[in-house]
Amino acid sequence: MLGLLPLLAACSAQPVAPTAWVCHSSAAPCVRAIGMQTLAHGLDYQGSTVGGLSAIDYDPVHNRWLLLSDDRSAHQPARAYTAQIRYSARQLEPVQLTSVIWLQAPDGLPYPSARQPRGNQPVPDPEAARWAPDGRSLMWTSEGDPAHGHPPLWVESRSDGAWLRERPLPALLSGPWKGESGPRNNGTLEGMALNPDGRTTWLAMEEPLRQDGPRATANSPGGAVRITAFDTASGTALRQLAYQPDAVPHARRVPLGPQNNGVSEILADGPDHLLVLERAYSAGVGVSARLYRVALASGSDTLNLAALEPGRYQPASKTLVADIGHLGLPQAVDNLEGMGWGPSLADGSRVLLLVSDDNFNPAQTTQFIALAWRDPPTD
Repeated sequence: MLGLLPLLAACSAQPVAPTAWVCHSSAAPCVRAIGMQTLAHGLDYQGSTVGGLSAIDYDPVHNRWLLLSDDRSAHQPARAYTAQIRYSARQLEPVQLTSVIWLQAPDGLPYPSARQPRGNQPVPDPEAARWAPDGRSLMWTSEGDPAHGHPPLWVESRSDGAWLRERPLPALLSGPWKGESGPRNNGTLEGMALNPDGRTTWLAMEEPLRQDGPRATANSPGGAVRITAFDTASGTALRQLAYQPDAVPHARRVPLGPQNNGVSEILADGPDHLLVLERAYSAGVGVSARLYRVALASGSDTLNLAALEPGRYQPASKTLVADIGHLGLPQAVDNLEGMGWGPSLADGSRVLLLVSDDNFNPAQTTQFIALAWRDPPTD
């Protein structure tokens, strides 16, 4: 209990005035803001720096939340956290961390950093994670470290962090890193979703492959992003969707600096739909985040297409659910990268939790956002 006191003192409650349901169409789900919490920058918990939170997922078997840090073993070794997150229809309570999960490399030791490499052990860049349905293990992805020859990874670890296995990835998603084809640096496996039965795992790239088109700009949506379905048990690729992100919502307001938009997370919404979180950033403007719902039966299967050339495929259909920054939250959204379903409210409404990655940057914030969710009448 003493280990929680610094965290509780560092939490910042962000009350949200009662807000109306936001419904963009009769075919779209409706959402409303429940509340927001933030964590103090540089918070220390059990010898670790809390930051870079890039994934969130709930384990109903053990009533615990998973939070994955994208620390490349630079501050401390690669890790995740368990947490208790409680809420009501009108309030999100302070987040309570309950343990640190130190992720282990195949050799049984903590993952190395780029500054201190260890043999052929990979330097991870953890970005997405989900509990296994029984809560005994977790699956997570790494975007890879091309500067040191480490490809993207899809790893399964025990709930205590011990390495279990690595699932194979199609060559299309894992390399090569140079030339006119292959994944872009820091634009690979950013999102993960499990179908409700756990038998199918979806992995989402953040940006288009080089041969699939350019990055998004304020004037163009750029190329489509690949979202691939795998058999969870064997790791066999089953099919693939081409998802078209929006153009960057706002042009940068300074002469130089980034302006981008890509997929930062996906989440299963029943057996027939995926939620896709688009996260954009423009220098001088800030972050924007839009949530879309995708019908899995729509679009072409692009698994065997070496390049997404216009006219050779049909992108998946998407329906806008919410522009997160326009839901009446008490502060502007930051770098939202994770989302997961939590226990339903007393009235039956589902609850969606989102978390932001502060990049270990004091100018950014770790945010937790809770949204109430109402399914469309046709579901």
